Amino acid sequence: MSQQIGIASDHGGKVLKDKITCFLKEQSLDIRDLGVSLDSSASVDYPDYAAQLAKLIASGQLKRGILVCGSGVGMSIAANRYPGVRAALVTDEFTAKMCRLHNDANILCLGERVINHDRALEFVTIWLNTTFEGGRHQQRLDKITEIEKALGSSQK
Repeated sequence: MSQQIGIASDHGGKVLKDKITCFLKEQSLDIRDLGVSLDSSASVDYPDYAAQLAKLIASGQLKRGILVCGSGVGMSIAANRYPGVRAALVTDEFTAKMCRLHNDANILCLGERVINHDRALEFVTIWLNTTFEGGRHQQRLDKITEIEKALGSSQK
């Protein structure tokens, strides 16, 4: 069985989230849908949905996830507040590849209102199929982890 992938959106990203969810299910991937529902007409706050997914990534319950809002910016800002989360806002094929290859991004952030939805599916495919390169890039991620630890201990 494949590893579960989390996905969530706010009201501004629900159409693209639904399209991505269907696309991933067609590939027999195991999806954990954290909302928002396509049939919901309510306006919701993106930090609430980013937090749900980011907490699952930070705790190790999920290894990877996808967040969608209108621009992708809000979701990436909110998700990156959690230790161990590396949420990357992707806008093209290059950033989809590099955020995995060099940054080991564990959350892909997309903007429903700013990218073509068919291209977004291409970005998802690239992101899912790119492996972290490690090496000198791992050293850089280790430095980010040290920053997180230092900030965490200074807030206690």
